[in-house]
Amino acid sequence: MSNRATSIAFFGPEGTFTEEALLTEPDYREAAFEARSTIADVLEAVHSGEVALGFVPVENAIDGTVRDTLDALVMDFDLLIQREVVLDIHLHLMAAPGTELARVRRVLSFPVALAQCRKYLASHLPEATPVAANSTAEAARQVGGSGTPGDAAIAPRLAAKLYGLSVLAEDVEDYIGNQTRFIAVSRAGIPPPTGHDRTSIVCFQRSDRPGSLHGILGQFAARNINLTKVESRPTKRGLGDYCFVIDLDGHVADEIVADCLRTLHAELAGVKFLGSYPAAGDHARARRRRAGDAWKQADAWLAGLRDQIG
Repeated sequence: MSNRATSIAFFGPEGTFTEEALLTEPDYREAAFEARSTIADVLEAVHSGEVALGFVPVENAIDGTVRDTLDALVMDFDLLIQREVVLDIHLHLMAAPGTELARVRRVLSFPVALAQCRKYLASHLPEATPVAANSTAEAARQVGGSGTPGDAAIAPRLAAKLYGLSVLAEDVEDYIGNQTRFIAVSRAGIPPPTGHDRTSIVCFQRSDRPGSLHGILGQFAARNINLTKVESRPTKRGLGDYCFVIDLDGHVADEIVADCLRTLHAELAGVKFLGSYPAAGDHARARRRRAGDAWKQADAWLAGLRDQIG
């Protein structure tokens, strides 16, 4: 599938971190964006063909896996990951223009965001009442539209711009280095290998037996394939019935990765392929460039050997 998607559904409303992450991708900015109220709505829009791509959060450095996303991809939808995007998360306290920090009486935000700013709120706004909203952007929208004196929101900077709010305090999160990983998914298509890729799969066991996980992980260890994430998730088929979601370095086009997946598919009750896609992270472009140069040199070396056959 071409990266030039014409329509992209994202977990909304407008002004969320999901939209901020989406806007970091130059080739996606030309598409028509459609905000959806739930992650399931985003994935259903892709599954039904209403949009070409869906864009949703899948993992946070502080709160871990976004279960709504992962469980839906494992159990409910057959979609393929096209790329991942990692965004630094910075939360800001915002209110109507002219509001003074000392006059803030209520702070609206998504419960997870409120929890990530607990220390700041206790230190700077100990008398303010935290109020849960459906999302950080929704909190900003409510504060911008209500005109209630003393209301403030914790939200991304994009939300302040969209809803006419002034930032009272920047970076109010308790932990520096917070990041969220987002993924773009489509109904079909696997991006070509870049030399710096990630593959995501789900492994289902035939039975709950001793050494089952060890046997699965041993296939990767035997081939020196690096695993970046291993997580168990309930299959919803019965208490104690779990599958394993695994992220690994490499691409299904790589012979060693393909050999590993073939063996797992033959020995397990099932392997669900979630995608092979360009890996995000620092220096990703440089790594892909070095990998491409190395492959060209290796191809030339191998071609020279084959020319001598016979």
